[in-house]
Amino acid sequence: MKKILIIRFSSIGDIVLTSPVARCLKQQLKEVEVHYLCKKSFESIVALNPNIDKVYSIEKSIDEVVPQLKMEQYDYIIDLHYNIRSVLVKMKLNRPYGTVRKLNFKKWFLVFFKSRKLKSKHIVDRYLEAAKKTGIVNDYNGLDFFIPAKDEVNLSTLPLSHQQGFIGFVIGAKHFTKRLPKEKIVSVCRQLTAPIVLLGGKEDKEVADYVEKEIGSKIYVACGNYSLQQSASLVKQAQKIITHDTGLMHIAAAFKKEIVSIWGSTVPEFGMYPYLPKGSTQAKIVEVKNLSCRPCSKIGFTKCPKGHFNCMQLIDEKLVLE
Repeated sequence: MKKILIIRFSSIGDIVLTSPVARCLKQQLKEVEVHYLCKKSFESIVALNPNIDKVYSIEKSIDEVVPQLKMEQYDYIIDLHYNIRSVLVKMKLNRPYGTVRKLNFKKWFLVFFKSRKLKSKHIVDRYLEAAKKTGIVNDYNGLDFFIPAKDEVNLSTLPLSHQQGFIGFVIGAKHFTKRLPKEKIVSVCRQLTAPIVLLGGKEDKEVADYVEKEIGSKIYVACGNYSLQQSASLVKQAQKIITHDTGLMHIAAAFKKEIVSIWGSTVPEFGMYPYLPKGSTQAKIVEVKNLSCRPCSKIGFTKCPKGHFNCMQLIDEKLVLE
């Protein structure tokens, strides 16, 4: 029995994007035990994956788990985070390893020189490259996300208007410059004919309540009222998904949904766009192309550095609707 440790501490979307590595290890290698190291707050996501045999997690320090990890005597470590913590884990365990290439220079080049000609591989392909010495290859079956039965949302609990189908609109994102302004969200929702479920966390509820007040009963606010797994269940049951560049976008990709992803200060060329099975055309990108100030960041800002926020203000709503 071989033991392999995958390291990815955070966050929701990034951990979902590692799921093909775990699946390929489990399905393509004989007698392999796959372990995973993450932050405590993301342990539940990893633990639900049947391709993961054991999960180790930390609150603050790797010293919380290093003694146990040493006892495992791993045959190989796959570092899919590549930060100070993951490097220290590899040093302390002193086992063979592979490490993801982060392409920070290419991303920096995009941010400062706006050269959209640079094509970088999707992060999933780079994750799999980090594991190539194990002998696995990409099965091109996309991402995985698993929901426990207790968290499957029964659509009969939604308003009657939403029980026969709805569009899911993921209105949240970690950084302000990756989110449509609330007035723009209202405008898009007003033009959609189908019922809409607004998805996001507690931090998105204020915007969601504003949209509901402006639009009315066509809107159902799920933000802050459902757990992550329950929100994922609503994503799974949606007819289509409109989303910003955020974790629920990758969960939607795991369920092979028809996705319209809206991009602001960041760009798909960073390699984090929806990752669907090979040959799928269900993911559409909506962005303002040829904007001289875009991308302005690798991850996003709390406000537009230029003040005009054209990367989101100029989003073509007709493209979203089409």
